[in-house]
Amino acid sequence: MDKKYQLNSIENIEFQKSLREELLMFGYLGDDGTPWIDRPRETWITCRMAHVYSIGKMLGYDGCAELAAKAIKGISNELYDKKSSGWYAGLNANGEILPDKQCYAHAFVILAGTSAYLADIDGAKELLDKALEVFDDKFFNEKEGLAVDTWNTEFTELSSYRGLNANMHTVEAFLAAADALSDEKYRVRAGRIIDSVISWAKNNSWRIPEHFKSDWTPDLEYNIDNKTDQFKPYGATPGHGIEWARLIVQWAMSTETDDKDSINKYIDAAKNLYNTAVNDSWCKNGEPGIAYTTDWDGNPVVTDRMHWTLAEAINTSAVLYNVTKDTKYCDDYSMFIEYLDKYVHDKKNGSWFHQLDEHNKLIGTVWPGKADLYHAFQSTLIPYSDVSVSIAKAVKTSN
Repeated sequence: MDKKYQLNSIENIEFQKSLREELLMFGYLGDDGTPWIDRPRETWITCRMAHVYSIGKMLGYDGCAELAAKAIKGISNELYDKKSSGWYAGLNANGEILPDKQCYAHAFVILAGTSAYLADIDGAKELLDKALEVFDDKFFNEKEGLAVDTWNTEFTELSSYRGLNANMHTVEAFLAAADALSDEKYRVRAGRIIDSVISWAKNNSWRIPEHFKSDWTPDLEYNIDNKTDQFKPYGATPGHGIEWARLIVQWAMSTETDDKDSINKYIDAAKNLYNTAVNDSWCKNGEPGIAYTTDWDGNPVVTDRMHWTLAEAINTSAVLYNVTKDTKYCDDYSMFIEYLDKYVHDKKNGSWFHQLDEHNKLIGTVWPGKADLYHAFQSTLIPYSDVSVSIAKAVKTSN
């Protein structure tokens, strides 16, 4: 592997810094980087932008404070349901409300609030307090220790669907809230979700069931006729196995315990999740890249490569190396960065390509256009940050 892609090489650090600066752009973008003004204003995307620009402010990038403030203002006003409380899924290009109240979106409201609060953005603390209140009331089920998925817009009807994608970002949001507010209640809740996920994965050959019925029975055949769904694809999603592994490490390393055996149990679970996901999905057709989904035996189903899976692979390989010092993970990081540089980094228009086919050619069947900045931007920071702390808090502390 080329030395310049090693985790701590000077060349790689400079490469990451240049990517960070290049990624600081705004909008839902087409392949050429121009805004798609006919696309909806999704709450989850707006929240991710607030998160990124809040961190950008703390890193000293010009203009980020103003952009973060605009995003927080929009989340607090246009996207908030003043009648029924909570946040709309978004607004379409004509300003009409997108239906339903999503756990996924509400988790990102919390994340946006924590990062903006740490960055001293006006209105952030009020937004964060309100977001946690709504989430506690409507989404987190204290008895089950898990979050429900989707309500109707009026918060009167709860969907029978339960899913782990929303719970994964709930863990991320809870850890960020615990770090920002020094409220360990949210770290404990994150641990309860993690324990359930590890149990399900361990009993399923370390491939995480994604979809569940209302009683939390895994629905392994969910969306078998819609295998490329953007948010709920059929089968196992290796990128989520990788992302869960990082969050598990963060949670384990952040808990105040002297029980090293307990911590090692979680690190081992994270390694099993990561190793299974990479073994199932990497370079399965003879060409580099991480397949989007697999079946329950680990055979690729959708072989397209999504940018976010690569970003999470970069993060988690670095985190596992930093915790274990096993050079396997450093080598993996090097491999992923090399792949990013060769195939995914758009050197002409900037940012990253969102979706490539199994031959690493640009397509847009699942995710057209350029992605929001959240995954790619974080992958330039998390590998070099304290593994036990959520990224906005880590940046705040390091400044």
